[in-house]
Amino acid sequence: MRLLLSSLFAVAAAALAAPSPRADNLSTSSPPRHIGVVLYDSFDLLDVAGVIEPLYLLSSQRPLNLSLIAPRLSPAFMRPAPGELATYPPTSRFSLGVVPTHTFSSPPPDMDVLLVPGGGGERVGNITDAIAFVRDTYPKVKHLISVCTGAGVVAQAGVLDGRRATTNKWAWENTTKHGKGVRWTSPARWVVDGNVWTASGVTSGIDMIFEFMETFYGPETTQLIQGAIEHKRTLDPCDDPFSAWWNVTSQGDCRLTPSLYGKRI
Repeated sequence: MRLLLSSLFAVAAAALAAPSPRADNLSTSSPPRHIGVVLYDSFDLLDVAGVIEPLYLLSSQRPLNLSLIAPRLSPAFMRPAPGELATYPPTSRFSLGVVPTHTFSSPPPDMDVLLVPGGGGERVGNITDAIAFVRDTYPKVKHLISVCTGAGVVAQAGVLDGRRATTNKWAWENTTKHGKGVRWTSPARWVVDGNVWTASGVTSGIDMIFEFMETFYGPETTQLIQGAIEHKRTLDPCDDPFSAWWNVTSQGDCRLTPSLYGKRI
């Protein structure tokens, strides 16, 4: 895939070399280069992988670094949280581990993006160390991204106080009880408020990261990667059928608003 994408990038080199009208208006000095991912026990894998896969392909053309940060260097697992085990068949064994590169106590020093996933651990696990890490790290990064109930981690860290944000509609009631004065927004597939990006349920993170990439790397690069993974993007952040699906009351405003990025997002 990377070899194919590199060939596609080579064919499109002239177009990619030209400044993007969308990117020209950015107030940030340079595109993000170092992405850090918060991991904890019982995180959701697709919350992470859906964001990381497009960025992985982008790294074949642009310099990018990835760090996986957890309480310990032992694997963090996608698996039922202790509070969920009673709802699973006793013979069900279905889990996958990811090996961190750093710990919360010794994180990489130069991250400019922090990604926070959701998962059962956010709902019924012990994630106090992850919450503390997000609280301490947010002032040091340029952008914070949450996917699904990762917004609950970010809300408990105090980052969403006074901001618009969204989260998974199936887990809406449980997640939105967190935070002080969070302007929870529904319907919304993703929401941007300042330098904080929150996506709704799981796969909405893929649409959000393409919007993020288009903001910082331009539409030509982004569309090339979109075609490579054959993802049919939802371009409208308000296109959210799952609010009605789960009977979530409409609240807040998901419409595109001016942000610090110098464009309408």
